[in-house]
Amino acid sequence: MNKIIKIAVDAMGGDGSPKKVIDGIIHHFKNNQNSFYQIFGNKDEILKCLNGNLPNTAFDLIHTEDTVKGTDSPLEGAKRGKNTSMWLAIQSVKEKKSDIVISAGNTGALLVISKLNLRMIENIDKPALSALWPNKKGMSVVLDLGANIECSPKNLIDFSIMGSSLFKSLYPDEIAKVALLNIGSEEIKGNEIIKETYQKLTQTKNQDFEFKGFIEGNQLMNGDVNVIVADGFTGNVALKTAEGTANFITSELKKAMTGNLVGKISSLLNIINLKKFKARLDPRLYNGAIFIGLDSPVIKSHGGTDYIGFSNSLSVCTRIISGDLIQKIRNNIN
Repeated sequence: MNKIIKIAVDAMGGDGSPKKVIDGIIHHFKNNQNSFYQIFGNKDEILKCLNGNLPNTAFDLIHTEDTVKGTDSPLEGAKRGKNTSMWLAIQSVKEKKSDIVISAGNTGALLVISKLNLRMIENIDKPALSALWPNKKGMSVVLDLGANIECSPKNLIDFSIMGSSLFKSLYPDEIAKVALLNIGSEEIKGNEIIKETYQKLTQTKNQDFEFKGFIEGNQLMNGDVNVIVADGFTGNVALKTAEGTANFITSELKKAMTGNLVGKISSLLNIINLKKFKARLDPRLYNGAIFIGLDSPVIKSHGGTDYIGFSNSLSVCTRIISGDLIQKIRNNIN
């Protein structure tokens, strides 16, 4: 019998909550009936959304009327107190009542409250924000995406270990191939921190990943590597650039295909390929940033996603726990 995976859910964070969160849970449970949801938020609003569509044995509902607002600064979010849906959800994993926590709410507040409640994994100095990106051959794990603006070589090496452990948790049959995001692929390129990290990783013998050296921004989607490591400033710029480019391409393609009669006829003739293209770039498929380095994993769903996107981030939760991410990191960290 499969182990029951307990997911603590902040039901009140993000646009359209709690409805999109509850709809996402209902959708996720259809194919993940070994999941149990600890749902935190306004009981009256949540029960209206549930409407009997989730078995009573699949969830607990913990009532609170206090929430972290999307407009709060990270400190303001934390100061709202220990009775917000976000704080209570994180506290649930701290007290081992849940295996993992997820929120579509305020990112900064989620990171701060998580760090206030959860311990770091031993020998890791800084947690990192990571996410999944599509590439030509499958998926890549990319980190750090903004949690740490300044990083030491040790931090980047830790990110390499955590990122490869995450990749192996999600894709156990594949080999983790790590690269450092840099301004060139040559060994002499980059600042002193990244060059020192390169030298240390070259000398590191780690059975959990292969180190592939440097990677440039125009190679991120090639699929030759699947764990891409950067400091938080560089990683966040790369993320926003990739998102903006994908949005630009899909928007311009839509204009070209619907702007005139020739375009409309062409789009009808190519409708199957267009659907495949749209599905490949659908951000809902890659929803769910992962805050790793703490002794319990924290998942951040995009605040603007719909219930399908939230359901996909719940699937990331189940795969992380099934893949025993935290123990993988502990086994590999020095």
